[in-house]
Amino acid sequence: MTDPRALIADAVLGPGFRRATFAGVPRGANPAGWVRVVVRPIELRGGHFLQFAYYDARQSRTHNAEPADTTIRLEEVLAVGFSAVHLDTDAGGTDIRVSKKGKVLVGHSSATPAVADPAHNRTKDVPLPEGRADHLLEALGIMTADGRVRPTMRAKFTQVNEFLKHLDHKLDDAGLRGLGRPVEILDCGSGSGYLTLAAHHYLNDVLGIPARVTGVDANPHVVQKSATAADRVGADGAGFACARIGRLDGPADVVLALHACDTATDDAIAQAVRSEARLLLSVPCCHQALNSVVKPDGPAVVLRPVLRHGILQQRTADILTDALRALALRILGYRTDVVEFVSPEHTARNLMIRATRGLPPGDAAFVAEYRELCRFWGVTPYLETALGDPFRRLVREEPT
Repeated sequence: MTDPRALIADAVLGPGFRRATFAGVPRGANPAGWVRVVVRPIELRGGHFLQFAYYDARQSRTHNAEPADTTIRLEEVLAVGFSAVHLDTDAGGTDIRVSKKGKVLVGHSSATPAVADPAHNRTKDVPLPEGRADHLLEALGIMTADGRVRPTMRAKFTQVNEFLKHLDHKLDDAGLRGLGRPVEILDCGSGSGYLTLAAHHYLNDVLGIPARVTGVDANPHVVQKSATAADRVGADGAGFACARIGRLDGPADVVLALHACDTATDDAIAQAVRSEARLLLSVPCCHQALNSVVKPDGPAVVLRPVLRHGILQQRTADILTDALRALALRILGYRTDVVEFVSPEHTARNLMIRATRGLPPGDAAFVAEYRELCRFWGVTPYLETALGDPFRRLVREEPT
């Protein structure tokens, strides 16, 4: 049987090492609660170090390991027994998967040109960095031919990179590397297509992960504009369709819903669930459905001092809407978190729901939370309609 620990140690401690990502379900002791660890080489104070970035459910921290400390740090990570490991070296990429029964699956990919700068004091580490020419960002008018960000497109540049960082962060958790086929991405409410094409470009051209994307929007003008942009940059496998969200059939490993207005976000969530998507990234906006329903009645009367102010009532309804969305996804078997998308200085719509499929549906504790939250506020969210009878049976029928 392949010894994954030895394979990992040889790659990380050997020559030509670029990056290692540890994720997936831990199979060993994990007292620190790490959900992801990234290791990469850096140059600091004239010496070579390995930087360990540790991520738990709430925050991240980094440690720059000196050579004498490196083996100990790596042993700590290996002891967690992460079930999904991706190694990147000058010789190529390696994906290691460990099943519940301990079966080790190893896949290899050919080497890609090294682009990372190991210097610690380098330009901010982003997927599509400033100062380096990028044909997509140039074609979209975000960058000049020599890699300078146009002043009027600074916010869009930041938004694109923050979105790609969230996507990259979840690739291993969702098992999207080494599928043996292209990753299928559906962008619900694709609008101008900037983020749709960015996802296609980043996966295919930067990470070397084959991917096809389909953008869906109800506005025929922006659909045509996006399709023209895709042709202009030669984005093979990127298509756009004029349709309402949730009305397009077909497989989807990843569903995106970035700034889908009001209940369109719920339709996109339902689309992801029907497609059994491995990953959902959603940035809701224009919440309206519960605004007129959230009132200081019944158990919520204690919140009258909050809800008498229009802006606070609206924000409360917004938070409730997204909390119910996150709960519904957890009930349906998705590991779900709600995080900041970008800084509020770039857009007021800065909340992202990230959901990765992989848990048994119908968790009784989450069902109880959902029922109590709906009872407290006296609401039935539109999402129940979008998800249909299978979800209603989970949350409305009392256990026998």
